[in-house]
Amino acid sequence: MSQTMPTILDATERVDLHMHTTYSDGHWAPAALFDHLAAEHFRVVAVTDHDRTDSVAEMVALGAARGIRVIRGVEMTTNWQGDIAHLLCYGWQPDGALAEVARETLADQLANAQAVHAALVRQGLTFPRQAEVLADKGGAVNHPRDNIALLVAHGHAPDSRAAVEIVTAAGHRTASAPLARAVAAAHADGGVAIVAHPGRGESNAFASFAPERLAAIRAEGIPLDGIEVFYPTYTEAQRTMYAAFARDDGWLISSGSDSHGPRQRYPIPYPASGIAPLLARLGVVVR
Repeated sequence: MSQTMPTILDATERVDLHMHTTYSDGHWAPAALFDHLAAEHFRVVAVTDHDRTDSVAEMVALGAARGIRVIRGVEMTTNWQGDIAHLLCYGWQPDGALAEVARETLADQLANAQAVHAALVRQGLTFPRQAEVLADKGGAVNHPRDNIALLVAHGHAPDSRAAVEIVTAAGHRTASAPLARAVAAAHADGGVAIVAHPGRGESNAFASFAPERLAAIRAEGIPLDGIEVFYPTYTEAQRTMYAAFARDDGWLISSGSDSHGPRQRYPIPYPASGIAPLLARLGVVVR
């Protein structure tokens, strides 16, 4: 099933354009994720591992083997006016400008995660069960969440919140690319750029992007294509607000579960009709 072949869906067929695997911070093994998607009759999906464009070919192949159309996707870690903004990029061509931005961001993230781990060890903390705790990541520290998992598993922190404070004190910082650069790279590679979960705001992790902030981004000349309107933690009021904003501004809307694995959340079978214009841009026709 080629990335460029048109796919035709009925309105109620199942789609999910936001999921993560062990290639970033998820605990889905890629094959296990696609086994689940096939068993649940998903037709079109996007695996959007953070700042990973190099794993998409594997996802496309796993989907094709199970009759699932896989849209090329990635969730880029970006920054705008000092805040972290997650950007879902879909339908881009491989090995282009977006891949270069992703490689730079990932390399920066990896270097920082390993530097933080070294700092923790210098403080006298030991992690004898590292291979077991990080088994799904090959036993190595490759992501900031790996240090958090190690701290909690070894009793150095009572919970994730306390572990975040420890890694922050040890030098953790979020690697990110300027939002304008990531959007431009996605467009240069023929893709679309969608703000992920704009209504999800968490201290020290994600900024909340209310409609007025999204409008400010566009006013600054950053040509976003749309926003994620259907998201599992949103209230009905949030969904209505963001849908109205997207409609009034002519933006595309997306839907995604943000599934990281069975311990957190399973993929959600959103109906294709809810995001038909976006799917049309990506070569999927909803009838």
